[in-house]
Amino acid sequence: MSRLHGTKDFWIGALRADGPAFASAVGEAPPETPVLSCPGWTVADLTLHLASIYHWVHSFAGSGEAVQPARRDDAELPTGVTPLQLWQHGYDQLMTLFDGLDPEAPAWNWAPQPKKAAFWLRRMAHETAVHRWDAQLAIAAGGPIEAKLAADGVGEVLDTWLPAGRRAAQGQWHGVVQLTATDVAQEWYLRLRGDGVALLDTATVFGHEDHHARAQVTGTASDLLLALWGRVSFDTLGVTGDRTLLEGLRTG
Repeated sequence: MSRLHGTKDFWIGALRADGPAFASAVGEAPPETPVLSCPGWTVADLTLHLASIYHWVHSFAGSGEAVQPARRDDAELPTGVTPLQLWQHGYDQLMTLFDGLDPEAPAWNWAPQPKKAAFWLRRMAHETAVHRWDAQLAIAAGGPIEAKLAADGVGEVLDTWLPAGRRAAQGQWHGVVQLTATDVAQEWYLRLRGDGVALLDTATVFGHEDHHARAQVTGTASDLLLALWGRVSFDTLGVTGDRTLLEGLRTG
């Protein structure tokens, strides 16, 4: 099964859909409303978190240089400005930048990926999509992440977050896990080897018996992505084999 490949237009389209949906959900919720999928956070906390990420990415993604930027700090709320207003300002700035951004232009990132601006188009699309889901859940109006976007998001966790060492928990896992997204006819094989990971090419996984999957997870692309990000339990998906391996897949 072939992997989906995102493009600038694909990721910007996702941002144009999920950004306003996030704002609409936040606008319906009192600021102190708990965000159940982010324990300890309120809707105001969630909104400021996403606003600070937007402002940080805007500060360097269009610089044309792959120089590591200053460390991101939480956004401070100016007097008389609401969290949603600060988020809207950051979103509008980011979208203006992204509209004119060459995805091949140099830009720093923290992952074992080419240092190109496309990384941030993809990253912001998925950051926004997952937090849109968080915000909607807070008002009991959550909807799934769009299937093709979610499949690209699963790919991002497996080819970016886990190879960068950004797991939710530390541990030693050994074996191959197969993930299957039923709604986009896509699958991934990931080899866990101690604290290392490797995304396997599905065209070659059947060439050697060592590729035999010790655990298999089946579900929609949205549910797979939300499980990888710790938003839903893997128990809500179809799981067979060694469930202990699944903790080695979670990044959130």
